[in-house]
Amino acid sequence: MLNYTCLNPISKVGLDLFTGSYVKTERTEEADAILVRSAAMHDMELPENLKAVARAGAGVNNIPLEKCAEKGIVVFNTPGANANGVKELVLAGLLLSSRDIIGGVNWVQSERQNEDIAKLAEKEKKKFAGCELKGKKLGIIGLGAIGVLVANAAVNLDMDVYGYDPYISVDAAWKLSRNIKHINDVKEIYRDCDYITIHVPLLESTKKMINKEAIECMKDSVVILNFARDLLVDEDAVVTALKTGKVKRYVTDFPNHTTAGAKGTIVIPHLGASTEESEDNCAKMAVEEVMDYLENGNIRNSVNYPNCDMGVCTAAGRIAINHRNIKNMISQFTALFGEADMNIANMVNKSRGDYAYSLFDLESPITDEILERVAGIEGVLKTRRIK
Repeated sequence: MLNYTCLNPISKVGLDLFTGSYVKTERTEEADAILVRSAAMHDMELPENLKAVARAGAGVNNIPLEKCAEKGIVVFNTPGANANGVKELVLAGLLLSSRDIIGGVNWVQSERQNEDIAKLAEKEKKKFAGCELKGKKLGIIGLGAIGVLVANAAVNLDMDVYGYDPYISVDAAWKLSRNIKHINDVKEIYRDCDYITIHVPLLESTKKMINKEAIECMKDSVVILNFARDLLVDEDAVVTALKTGKVKRYVTDFPNHTTAGAKGTIVIPHLGASTEESEDNCAKMAVEEVMDYLENGNIRNSVNYPNCDMGVCTAAGRIAINHRNIKNMISQFTALFGEADMNIANMVNKSRGDYAYSLFDLESPITDEILERVAGIEGVLKTRRIK
């Protein structure tokens, strides 16, 4: 039996995918796998038995990736599972920022006791008038799962769409509308676009990429939308730009003391992926990733180990090895199997930064002795008998 635990509520639709071979436990120290959404794990004591952590969502800032990698624990996320939910909220953000819908609704609430509200509205509505999105220039920074959906939807709104992503995948490129203009220099988006939305992961290289210098390059009265991560934007610089009118609106899904209530901001309480469908999709993908890893040794959508897939094992045995990405590891493994008179039927080795992962299908059953000998090789972090 395999044990899993949930650090946050995880959709039942996903948990129902677990077969009878899995048991839910409340004791983290017993878990083979952890499912998590936003719970902070950096100060957690990671149990020796833990093999996988699956984040039901895209961001993994709450998970100690390096610490997990050092212990041979594979961390998964679920890219694209909540993309449609976020896309729809970005579209809502575009509409809310182009016309003062919120101001108008609040005005109606303030006048709800006025018997002449209908007549008064005809006089007051000009205060909340705005512009249409059609024909406006939208710059999208990051063309991953969400950015592609936003780009295509904006094209259907008759916006003039510019996309910037120097690392765009082939799959994403195929999904993009041919009407989207590909930009090689992000400064072109800053200079030319009326609306700018950011959809990149939070890395050291992207932290506060929307800063004072970037804002100075932008058009006057630009609208900035941030539904990715709050730290991608220097929000102190944005608030200053809102006061001067350089930025017309800042729409963000990440409330904090800096932005909440600041003039010109539309602050949403982190609702991007908060739909039933997104939560179900993330849970299902997370569970499927965990099951494939624990049962077959396959890695799909890991953020700290390389992706690796050998399907279902049809040989006599399969061993999975999490190890450091250093020289002579494969030769040591193969030499050990050769000494034990074990023939390799199939194998794969992949690396990612300082860490690597190897799967070996063998024509002989894998014994406890073999597991111990492999685990004893310097640089090996975790070994598992898959079959």
